[in-house]
Amino acid sequence: MPTHSETRVLPYTPQQVYALVADIERYPEFLPWCLACRIRKRETPNTFTADLAVGFKMVREQFTSRVTLDPQKAITVEYLSGPFEHLRNTWAFSAVPGGTAVDFFLSFEFRSKLLQSLIGVLFEEAVKRMVSAFEIRAARLYGSTATTPGTLQPL
Repeated sequence: MPTHSETRVLPYTPQQVYALVADIERYPEFLPWCLACRIRKRETPNTFTADLAVGFKMVREQFTSRVTLDPQKAITVEYLSGPFEHLRNTWAFSAVPGGTAVDFFLSFEFRSKLLQSLIGVLFEEAVKRMVSAFEIRAARLYGSTATTPGTLQPL
């Protein structure tokens, strides 16, 4: 099953980066392949169920996840229903000199072997585009700094 883990330092505060990632209803505005996103139900102030629709060429899928927010520290996404056998996504944010260290983890497996083999070929490129989209969005929201999107260094 495809898995990706990385740490990046962004030149913004943990509050800014957390707010960007937590605002999932805005994902269709900037995230590649994200067609729609809506919060279905708020379970607590920091936990909600969300539907996300993604598409690439002829493939369109929707899935439901439970999102747990630990304000300004972490965001955890747990898969509930849809085309996956398994999906886990976590974000952790911590202040470091010069900005925020963002720890990103993604692991998933489609039920369909055809979809799994298709995404396997594209996985690394898709993750790079997603990470870049968040970096560009942060620069647009919070202003550019000495570090520009695409030149951020992994820890």
